[in-house]
Amino acid sequence: MEQKKILIITYYWPPAGGPGVQRWLKFAKYLPEFGWKPIIFTPENPSYPLLDESLLKDVPENIEIIKTKIWEPYQLAEKLNKSNKKFKAGQFDVGKNQSWKSKLSIWVRGNFFIPDARVFWVKPSTQFLEQYLKENKIDVVVTSGPPHSLHLIGLNLKKKLPNLKWIADFRDPWTEISYYKHLKLTKSSDKKHHQLESEVFKNADITLATSYTDAENFRKNGANAICITNGFDETDASETLNPSNSQTLEQKFTLSYIGVLEQLRNPENLWKALDNLVKTNSDFAKNFTLKFAGRIDDKILSSIENSALKNHVLNLGYISHDKAILEMAKSSVLLITNFPNESSKGIIPGKIFEYLATGKQIISFGPNEADVSKILTETKAGKHFSYDDSETIKNFILEKFELWKNGNLVENTQNIEQFSRKNLTKKLAEIL
Repeated sequence: MEQKKILIITYYWPPAGGPGVQRWLKFAKYLPEFGWKPIIFTPENPSYPLLDESLLKDVPENIEIIKTKIWEPYQLAEKLNKSNKKFKAGQFDVGKNQSWKSKLSIWVRGNFFIPDARVFWVKPSTQFLEQYLKENKIDVVVTSGPPHSLHLIGLNLKKKLPNLKWIADFRDPWTEISYYKHLKLTKSSDKKHHQLESEVFKNADITLATSYTDAENFRKNGANAICITNGFDETDASETLNPSNSQTLEQKFTLSYIGVLEQLRNPENLWKALDNLVKTNSDFAKNFTLKFAGRIDDKILSSIENSALKNHVLNLGYISHDKAILEMAKSSVLLITNFPNESSKGIIPGKIFEYLATGKQIISFGPNEADVSKILTETKAGKHFSYDDSETIKNFILEKFELWKNGNLVENTQNIEQFSRKNLTKKLAEIL
């Protein structure tokens, strides 16, 4: 039987690194097993914040990839202020860390580039794909955002070709994402963001969300929303779950953060708790390592370097996805953080699923009643804290430290199969 065709419009594609690329890379990897042939539409000359050549091995052989040129204003922004490089990853300085140049750059980014700086790819992509869709039989088109400007490509195509089946995939929310309120928007800009978002919700045949709360919020705003979370790939996890990896465990009690950590998700109460433990508990101080692998904001690192934790930090910098999984497996406890405000309780950082696959205990920070907390409870994989917690954090870490010291820090997660990439792709195929 001939496979149906799904055109995936995505900004992120290998060799792009970071979490944004993996969702549709993994769907594309497994979709052929469920009767779907993926075709990728992506920029020819993107300005990626991170590169990871190791992800190229997951690109299916003989997959059709269509590329067209994109113009992005990031070079101009970086000339104005070097810290504007963070914009490419949706990050920027906040609060006391903001210079006047940062404030100006954020204002320009929020009000001149709606919904984001990749908006200049919308018009040429619409023109190219309208002709492509007329000449080729495509059963479903997917737009994946952020950048949410890609949803405008889907919206334009839907208006021109009303019979088009269109799925808008929101890896993160649009106007409800935490940094939205930091964009220094004028009233008219804020209105335009909400208007465009509403049009996408109402015109897409299906809106995919990566969390339970986001799906519920999208439905309230008029979307036909369904949740398919992110997950872990069995082939990536096989090494991690291999018992022989126990020989590679760190010699010290190691708390690891793997990934990107920006100022808006900085668990200052955790650093204070660890600082206190290092100062007051000589046994803990002798055996503790705080490991970072990824892009950690320089101001967060500077703050930690000026504390008692200075001599306990191992900063590996950005490493490939393969190596990141190995570093997870070697750790004692894994750290994940989310934005602190209540509107972010629906954000489920993608790396939590790879954390789950290792069987390690997870310490999580974010708003109360977060979706992450629900997952940790269901899988018995760790504990979720708010940014106001202090003493309970110290107690949790000490409890895990004592278990580690006695050789009893065992892996006891459960019910994680539902989050495998293959099972999630099966769910996507059923929706398609």
